[in-house]
Amino acid sequence: MNYLSSIIKKRLEEKLTKLNKLRPLPKSAVQKLREKFQIEMTYNSNAIEGNSLTLKETFLVINEGMTVKGKPLKDHLEAKDHHAALEYLYDLVAKDKRHTFSEILIRHLHQIIIQEIDKEWAGKYRNANVIIGGAKHTPPDALQVPQKMQDLIKWLNSQKNKMHVVELSALLHHKLVHIHPFFDGNGRTSRLAMNLLLMQNGYPLVIILKNDRKKYYDVLSEADSGKYEQLVKFIAQSVERSLDIYLKILTPTTRNQEKFLTLTEISKNTSFSAKYLNLLARQGKLEAHKEGRDWLTSKEAVERYLKNRTRKRKTVKK
Repeated sequence: MNYLSSIIKKRLEEKLTKLNKLRPLPKSAVQKLREKFQIEMTYNSNAIEGNSLTLKETFLVINEGMTVKGKPLKDHLEAKDHHAALEYLYDLVAKDKRHTFSEILIRHLHQIIIQEIDKEWAGKYRNANVIIGGAKHTPPDALQVPQKMQDLIKWLNSQKNKMHVVELSALLHHKLVHIHPFFDGNGRTSRLAMNLLLMQNGYPLVIILKNDRKKYYDVLSEADSGKYEQLVKFIAQSVERSLDIYLKILTPTTRNQEKFLTLTEISKNTSFSAKYLNLLARQGKLEAHKEGRDWLTSKEAVERYLKNRTRKRKTVKK
């Protein structure tokens, strides 16, 4: 079954092709992007789970080894552990792009994620039942976890050549978090596993933004009842954001680089209001990505949307 719209799928594939054509990528620029994304991912992934460090504080803790006054030790350790897990992820992809997914790999990611916070349970499945606060879903009985994880790996390996990798990574993320195999760190482990699958296929690191936390939980909740469309679209938009940032930084300005502006700025030169552009962006109909709380798009993206809409109307008339 296809959960990803053909429009979004085409856009993602075109942008990934553009990125691949730029390879080999300049080492210094890639290193800076990697560092930026690692800090952003660490901050956002931990903040979604309640970590109180700001983006700047996360940077200082990881890069300068600083202790932030008034912030819990646990928050500092979470930042260091998450960053270490990302380093492991990049090393894994660099050594073997087709590294086989296994329970051992997922448990190892979890082990790194909480190695300094909860050594006793790092990399170990829970042995008791849990309740997720504020969620309708109740994870399976602890005794079922080993079998559920075996089934997950079998499912993943059976679907690898049948489903677009963005769809597959989104479903992997949900299925893993749905099983909730660990006492703590399930969300962070699931987001890392999702990213490993995407990075193995050439995509840059994908970040779920803290500002989108409510939307993120809403689409995961919807997926609990087997409705995956909104989750897949949400993950696809996050993938597109990373591709846009990479292309923006790595494409030489002489190659007619698109200029990304806020929807308010773009609306001044189009017949659309910023509010309508926001709706199109959220629906995935307009190429756009988020920076902080703002959606950004380009004049060319609006033109492509209009061209595509005109083409669709002509097809309908025929």
